Amino acid sequence: MWTVTSTDGTQIAYQREGSGPAVVLVGGGLDDGSENAVLMPALAGELTVYNYARRGRGGSGDTRPYTVQRELEDLAAVLDAAGGKAHVFGASSGAALALEAAAAGLPIDRLVVYDVPYSVAEDAVGRWRAYRAELDEALAKGRIDEALAAFMRLGGASDDDLAAARAAPFWDALLALAPTLAYDAAVLGDDGPHSGRLANIRQETMVLTRSTSDPYMPALPVEFFAAAADAVATALPHVTRRTIDAPGHAVDAAAVAPPVRAFFAG
Repeated sequence: MWTVTSTDGTQIAYQREGSGPAVVLVGGGLDDGSENAVLMPALAGELTVYNYARRGRGGSGDTRPYTVQRELEDLAAVLDAAGGKAHVFGASSGAALALEAAAAGLPIDRLVVYDVPYSVAEDAVGRWRAYRAELDEALAKGRIDEALAAFMRLGGASDDDLAAARAAPFWDALLALAPTLAYDAAVLGDDGPHSGRLANIRQETMVLTRSTSDPYMPALPVEFFAAAADAVATALPHVTRRTIDAPGHAVDAAAVAPPVRAFFAG
């Protein structure tokens, strides 16, 4: 495990594996870097893979107050550790952060975003805004359990699903990460992808989604992610739009690694 120091002094932890051109992996909600870790051995034969824990997660620190700009500075510090420039792969809300980083001019070569969860349709935007209000209230009152439950309900979890999750051994680990749900919400914003900022991205970008819905997220079907991806792709100047056969929203190395390797190879 290595660390870099972000602009505000926050220590950001990362893992490194492989050799060749550098790629930085950016994780999504409730992820301390573990979900993208499956990609490391799958990409390390041709690339030097840097997988970091976003602030407030895993071995990384968390200097307050939070701003999206500070997260961009964290990613910039990892890019510097990777040699000053690298490809970037972002999953879920990490894909939105990667897009913001590219739009802000961070030194990114090629960019791949997978299952970016922007709300595009009117009903989805309404549900997202209601979730953000519930999340903010729960976190402001220190009700971390309620914040996590709100996130799970957004994906379609039932009362029975929540009861089972609360009894499971992984619940405490999710509670530790739950305050960072506010960070993901800030990165995603309220109104879907910002076409004006995305138009500033000059990198070659591949926008990936799945061909089948995730059974664990019934309220966010494949059409939800496809609509978000199409909106992103429409705004980008240099884009490849691709749909792959993957089993769910969480990164599956067997499905995701081959197109990512090929795209980064140019």
